[in-house]
Amino acid sequence: MNHNYLEPYAPLLIHLLVAMALAGVLVFLSGAVGRRRPTPAKLQAYECGMAPTGDAREPFSVKFYLVAMVFILFDVEAIFLFPWALVYAERSGHDGLGLFGFVEMMMFIGVVLIGYVYLWKKGAFDWTR
Repeated sequence: MNHNYLEPYAPLLIHLLVAMALAGVLVFLSGAVGRRRPTPAKLQAYECGMAPTGDAREPFSVKFYLVAMVFILFDVEAIFLFPWALVYAERSGHDGLGLFGFVEMMMFIGVVLIGYVYLWKKGAFDWTR
């Protein structure tokens, strides 16, 4: 039996060290050899090729945060539904996951549906307001 448990990780450690050393050398050489010609255009903040307008610190509408929360809500639902669907499809006929797993996931989808209806009633999906 192999008593050195870290031996299989040696290539990974060597790879990480070489990658960090190469990145450090490239950053150092870029700063040492590269030309420095600052112009007003280079010193300006990049705004997707458009000239920046207004103040960067202006407040955002709460609607942006609501959209982010809705995205997280339904993204988490999808994260739970995919593995469940695979396990349900594999084991529905063998181990008795069938009815129990189905009822359990329908309860989960019901809770998410309640959240969806709540957001709908609150007007989170109304983009015209």
